[in-house]
Amino acid sequence: MALRRVVVTGLGALTPIGNSVPEYWEGLVAGKSGADFITRFDATNFKTRFACEVKNFDPTSVIDKKEVRRMDPFLHYAMAAVEEAVKDARIDAAAVDVDRVGVIWASGIGGLKTFEEEVSYFAKGDGTPKFNPFFIPKMISDIAAGMISIRYGFRGVNFATVSACASSTHSLIIAADCIRLGRVDMVVAGGSEAAVTAPGVGGFNAMKALSERNDDPKTASRPFDLDRDGFVLGEGAGALILEEYEHAVRRGATIYAEYCGGGMSADAYHMTAPHPDGLGATLVMKDALRDSNMVATDLQYVNVHGTSTPIGDPQEIKAIQAVFGEHAYALNISSTKSMTGHLLGAAGAIEAIASIMALRTGIIPPTINHFTDDPVFDTRLNLTFNTAQRRELNAVLSNTFGFGGHNASVIFKKVE
Repeated sequence: MALRRVVVTGLGALTPIGNSVPEYWEGLVAGKSGADFITRFDATNFKTRFACEVKNFDPTSVIDKKEVRRMDPFLHYAMAAVEEAVKDARIDAAAVDVDRVGVIWASGIGGLKTFEEEVSYFAKGDGTPKFNPFFIPKMISDIAAGMISIRYGFRGVNFATVSACASSTHSLIIAADCIRLGRVDMVVAGGSEAAVTAPGVGGFNAMKALSERNDDPKTASRPFDLDRDGFVLGEGAGALILEEYEHAVRRGATIYAEYCGGGMSADAYHMTAPHPDGLGATLVMKDALRDSNMVATDLQYVNVHGTSTPIGDPQEIKAIQAVFGEHAYALNISSTKSMTGHLLGAAGAIEAIASIMALRTGIIPPTINHFTDDPVFDTRLNLTFNTAQRRELNAVLSNTFGFGGHNASVIFKKVE
């Protein structure tokens, strides 16, 4: 059977540098850092006292006040991003077959704040169980997909994807495949994360994964820089409306880009460290190209996973050079995590949005906070340091890699 074409018809974003897609894109182009000292909890005694928090967000702007108390922040973020995306796509529930509209939503961790609060309250007691009846529903990762479908009445395929930092890229790939195969006509896909909590920061600190640059938080996320010392934890959400091409054309939808294909692989190497030769990263980009029926020279921009970790950044660049060969030197490469921090399960969604906006505008968002060259990186590569660059783009790729060795990549192109 012939696979159906998939396009993107709506976008929504809630990020540390902007609470809507226009604000987010403006921040990216300007090279704005979302990092600052933590306000979510008292981090005085923590090794890392800063993060990329969502700012000036009131969940009651999109959710009834009573319902807000029954939801974890990761669901607040999801609802806000999806509301923007649904409005952007101009979805009229009365004019589409809601039985053929799905929701596939991601979160790497889910309701971490809820878990912290409930277990802390129990630990302070005498062992008598005192748990909120909303504890489990607020915490579980799949609840976002369920609540989104309830809000909009979408009764198609509905579940969550969890693969650490690759979670929302996997949501996009599976959503697109459901449309390609004719199971549904539209899918709300993406992810949300709200891990800027005491256990979130403390847990990643214990792993030595986070930057500890407390003297200068705004420059702490510095992918590819010689002095990078770990990632900066971020939070927020990204939502994309994926839709079958003919369905989108019939209803007069705005088409941002065409989804070409996605790649998936595993490192099969280590619980948290990437393969030293970038094997899984190489495989996933090759798989994305194969799924897209494209070759390496068809691409002009790679939005990298680029977390600003000493052992992660070199392996990804090694993989890019293995996949693209000499064409790697003709690419623009950048890490938007230098501005947003690492949104874990939501990273793939907001970075897919960044890639699509780059495709539409011809502007490559920069890798900010570059101060000192690391000799491990070939200086002939264009890592788009510090300032956005303009160029004609026809196709772009976005990478995400997660703990456990999960790798996912997606490719978008202009609609022909």
